[in-house]
Amino acid sequence: MAARLLSEGFRHAGPSVENLSDPITDTPMVVTLDQLRPYELDPRITRNPLYDDIKTSIRERGLDAPPPITRRPGAGHYIIRNGGNTRLAILRDLWAETRDERFYRIACLFRPWPQRGEILSLTGHLAENELHGGLTFIERALGVAKARELYEEETGRTLTQSDLARRLRTDGYPVPQPHISRMQEAIQYLLPAIPNVLYAGLGRHQVEQLTSLRRSASRCWDSRQTSPTGTTDFPTLFQDVLSAFDVDPGQFSAQRVQDELVGQMADLLGENYDTLALEIVDSDRRWQALTTETTAPPQPPSQILSPSTPAVSHPPVLPPRIPASARDVTPTADSLPTEGDDDLPLGDLPATRRDDYVVSPVRSSDRLDTIQRLVAEHTGETHADFESTVLQAIPVRAGGLYPISDVWHIEPDLDTPEQLRSHIAQFAREIAHEAGLDDESVSPDDAGLGFVCRYTPVAAGEQSGPTAARAARSLLHALSGTAPASTSPEMVYGDLRFLLIGTAMQDHESRRLSDAGLVKLFRLIRLARRLTDLERTPVSGAAAMPDR
Repeated sequence: MAARLLSEGFRHAGPSVENLSDPITDTPMVVTLDQLRPYELDPRITRNPLYDDIKTSIRERGLDAPPPITRRPGAGHYIIRNGGNTRLAILRDLWAETRDERFYRIACLFRPWPQRGEILSLTGHLAENELHGGLTFIERALGVAKARELYEEETGRTLTQSDLARRLRTDGYPVPQPHISRMQEAIQYLLPAIPNVLYAGLGRHQVEQLTSLRRSASRCWDSRQTSPTGTTDFPTLFQDVLSAFDVDPGQFSAQRVQDELVGQMADLLGENYDTLALEIVDSDRRWQALTTETTAPPQPPSQILSPSTPAVSHPPVLPPRIPASARDVTPTADSLPTEGDDDLPLGDLPATRRDDYVVSPVRSSDRLDTIQRLVAEHTGETHADFESTVLQAIPVRAGGLYPISDVWHIEPDLDTPEQLRSHIAQFAREIAHEAGLDDESVSPDDAGLGFVCRYTPVAAGEQSGPTAARAARSLLHALSGTAPASTSPEMVYGDLRFLLIGTAMQDHESRRLSDAGLVKLFRLIRLARRLTDLERTPVSGAAAMPDR
């Protein structure tokens, strides 16, 4: 027994593992500064402007938010996963200054290396740097350019700017496509000439001024250069002019660059300075109008539908403007509005008043409107702006007992069943009178749409062909819901064709409903639809949605 106890222990004959594999889930662990390295593709090149403040906080309070770490498969050291390179540099400084163990050993959260680790790490660092201290424009541009290289390695093809913007947004770092275009121009044309100014923090606005200046001046140079001017070309000229201003970043001015560039172009081309400056500025303004990113106006709450909200139809778009030569009615004094919203400037009208005319949203943008406006100016046409013409879309105003200046809008004091029936009956009587029916053909009623069309036998002269009287009687019967049984559908269809549209034959022109009568018919239908909505029987205890 004593011999066995004194004998050597068991020996492991198999291979030994020097390093354990990394955890496959998020795992807290303690690492030392010797085991941790900064991320090699960190987009931040310059010193973090908040470096001293962060260092003071870590010295006094310790590391409140340790950076997440990860490790590439097979690598011997850990790296910062997203953000935290500034904190790592500060910890090294504090460890060198104090030799305090709390700055040497760090409790971190380890996260496994993902399948698309390089791209996700880079976009993560870009996003984190934006939140903590921010990046200069050129640093963001270089980071996005590196991300593009990684995406192209991943996909095996060249990416367009739109593809790149879509992939960056998917990976958590949204960058609009116009910004990507400016970034590429800054790297290609500005960074070689003014690196100090760019790394000192030249902003996006000034970068856009310089890139726009280069494009406009290049177009002006190409259009005016008729023969080679020695060995100078525009790219070389632009680089020479711009590099002269890479001395004092604090005194940099895009306007001074423009003045110097235009002056040298005027000398080389033999042109007048003011003429070149005016052409370059005008070209730049047109380019800015076409490319400036705009923010879409917020959608009115009335047009935002939740998934559980039933779709609601909106008012139809008003018909196009009618030429003056085609109008049958001249507005009279009693038909013109004297009070209310029509006396107010467009900017003072309630927004809900204009929103009522939207049947369904139109896919458009401020950029598209700008392009259409520029094309209209070039061709000498008038650009149709909905916001400016929405309340002037029907130039015909119909007089009568209830003058019409707006076919669609319903005033609050009119929006009751009693008032709606009164107006509907009056419009029906006026339409009947214009068509040649007697005064007893239409009488008011407290039910239905507010009127009843009395059927009277047609005269012998009306049997020969379609007339306005027979057509109007059929139409009003149909609207009131009591069509005469003796009227054949074929006759009704033919009569309505002549009543509403007319015919190319001159002798039938008088049978068509006049423009004033047509406006009254539109108004009658609009008020009848609203009346139906107000008196619609609720379904399942919920009131029916009005068709507005």
